[in-house]
Amino acid sequence: GNGLFIFDEPESALSISSQFRLLIRMKELVDNKSQFIIATHSPILLSYPGADIYRITNNGFESVTYEETDQFKLTKYFINNYPKMLDELGVSEDNNI
Repeated sequence: GNGLFIFDEPESALSISSQFRLLIRMKELVDNKSQFIIATHSPILLSYPGADIYRITNNGFESVTYEETDQFKLTKYFINNYPKMLDELGVSEDNNI
């Protein structure tokens, strides 16, 4: 049925595959007139189609697109450049003693 669901970082207890299952369940509930307010750092949960995404800044709330979120940009960069990023972080194999 319909309802208002408020989640605070639900991804903290979920594997990536469970986050995908949560997206599916959210879609089912939204189709039945439910709404969600979610505080998240998950690029997976942020990807929900049509979601209104707000970033908290020193000046209040700022509306952003999915692709403008740090979660999207950093995850994309890491996946496309993980050896380089590991080196930038100082944790690549070349940095081991």
